[in-house]
Amino acid sequence: MKEAMLYNKAEGGYVDCFLCSHHCHIADGKRGICGVRENRGGALYTLVYDKVISMNIDPIEKKPLFHFLPGTSSFSIASVGCNFRCMHCQNYGISQYPKEHRDIPGEAVSPEEIVNSAIRAGCRSISYTYTEPTIFFELAYDTARIAKEKGIKNVFVSNGFNTPEATRLIAPYLDGNNIDLKGDDNFYRKVCGGRLQPVLDTIRLMKELGVWVEITTLIIPTYNDSEEFLRWTAEFIKSVDPAMPWHVTQFYPTYKLSDQPRTPVKILRRAREIGLEVGLKYVYEGNVPGEGGENTYCPSCGELLIERYGFSIVDVKIKDSKCSNCGHWIEGVGMP
Repeated sequence: MKEAMLYNKAEGGYVDCFLCSHHCHIADGKRGICGVRENRGGALYTLVYDKVISMNIDPIEKKPLFHFLPGTSSFSIASVGCNFRCMHCQNYGISQYPKEHRDIPGEAVSPEEIVNSAIRAGCRSISYTYTEPTIFFELAYDTARIAKEKGIKNVFVSNGFNTPEATRLIAPYLDGNNIDLKGDDNFYRKVCGGRLQPVLDTIRLMKELGVWVEITTLIIPTYNDSEEFLRWTAEFIKSVDPAMPWHVTQFYPTYKLSDQPRTPVKILRRAREIGLEVGLKYVYEGNVPGEGGENTYCPSCGELLIERYGFSIVDVKIKDSKCSNCGHWIEGVGMP
């Protein structure tokens, strides 16, 4: 165990955690909503600092990040636990595990070992992903600092429910962040066990602090597929940065929403149209390889610049981060 960051001691042996926006008030011997931060004797400990449940080498496009070191590999890690309880979680077996079991499974891997593994694998980044990276913040923070020193970039794939304090602490070491913007406030409360406003605040703050941000909305039929919500989402993203990529992604029936249908491609197509109508420069359709909505087009002349199939890049027509046809600047990190 390791003493947690971002908490205060309170009266009566309680602790107040301000890692995420739940702000858990935790009694001695109890854990927070995430299930992996425990009050022991009036001090808060992380139970997952050396408990890595998953390590893989992924294409960066799988995060999904399309304007961040395109075509490269990312060393991906996760622990068990999550501060949400999303009814459609595709990784519920590890994200919800601590809510149903007392033990904390995982392999003991140090931050130094994670970074060295990424280097040996030829990865240009480390992604803290699969579950919510905020809940294994101490491991991510220590790993990210070492990675930064060795020229490896760091990426969060996050629900964005962290506090401003956590955001400001990690931002100097964080290069990219794909943040879910899942639905309206009612969706967050009923489907995820969270709230919308902290997510919006995180998106804005990450951008202000210089982190490259891309947004993902998993579109679930009848839950968050209305034109009103999709247009509101596009307008919000535009208000932060019209060059912030928006991934509108197909839902597959899973976990507690296994009775819901897969998202029709026509809804994804309409969502992309709305985003472009509103004025976003880059809108992508996810989980539907071969449909064309995963390609990058020049926002100025319409030239096909990066052709993709799934997580693979087929062709690139960008040079020095500029459109090969008209010379328009293509925003991103480490673009060709």
